[in-house]
Amino acid sequence: MKDLIFSAAISVIIGLIVTPILIPFLRRLKFGQSIREEGPNWHRIKSGTPTMGGIAFIVSSVLATLVIMFLAHGVRYDLIILVLTALAYGAVGFLDDFIKVVKKRNLGLSAKHKFLAQLLVAILSTVSLKYLGYISGELIIPFFSHTVNISFWIVPLTVLVQLSVVNSVNLTDGLDGLATSITIIVGLFFVVCAAAFQSVSGIFMAAVVGGLIAFLVFNAHPAKVFMGDTGSLFLGGAIAAVASILELPLVLIIVGGIYLIETLSVILQVASFKLTGKRIFKMSPIHHHFEMCGLSETKIVLLFSVATLLLCIVGFLAIRIL
Repeated sequence: MKDLIFSAAISVIIGLIVTPILIPFLRRLKFGQSIREEGPNWHRIKSGTPTMGGIAFIVSSVLATLVIMFLAHGVRYDLIILVLTALAYGAVGFLDDFIKVVKKRNLGLSAKHKFLAQLLVAILSTVSLKYLGYISGELIIPFFSHTVNISFWIVPLTVLVQLSVVNSVNLTDGLDGLATSITIIVGLFFVVCAAAFQSVSGIFMAAVVGGLIAFLVFNAHPAKVFMGDTGSLFLGGAIAAVASILELPLVLIIVGGIYLIETLSVILQVASFKLTGKRIFKMSPIHHHFEMCGLSETKIVLLFSVATLLLCIVGFLAIRIL
């Protein structure tokens, strides 16, 4: 538990130092966010707000993890794989963001290239975790007191979980502080689980949470900086990989319910429009639907955060930690 607290604390401190230095640096480089034209009209005032701010919590969480690892545990390959997995996804996001800011448009990498890059990271991460024995095929079944071994099928499941979560967190990052707040709560859930299961993966997750807490100071409404795909893809990779090591990808469906709802809202919206020519929501992802219904960004963030907190409580009950 002491390692988890120190990891989070170091990450918070580094984040509070790095972020205010990074923001004016991004401004000088003119790395401003381009707002999509089909989005809410009132979001256009955010155009030019520095993006790629996720670099701040990436730096803080990685440094904090490595410091605690080397001081307290020596070289731990499971922690190294977790860090490299999240960094690799962050690198894909960085490339996507870089193309956006250089070309001054809202679209970066093509959907095909982005997916292929993510798929490559997911496969390399999963194979490494399986080869070194950090995932064995065991899965904790929510609300049951036993696990099930799915043997080789853990490999495609882990790849699917990583791809799904990475893109779901990316879709959730659409309002000031939304993805940050939700991921802090989900991250804390996995920190507690790691402590209960005596897994060192909690060190990395605690560092991520600490970095996000520092980032939220600048990302809360009105946001002074956005995390960009650089940050959201890093977070998705971190959450998915830690969930897999803890044998909790099925429980992640519960605690990451908001991520799932955001993704489903986009899928349903597209499917409905293609099949019937009608939209289910006023706008997707669903956080924009609530905006169009008149709720403020801060209220939506609060409601989604409270919902995530309740889902995490359900998650604790599902694995009998509470």
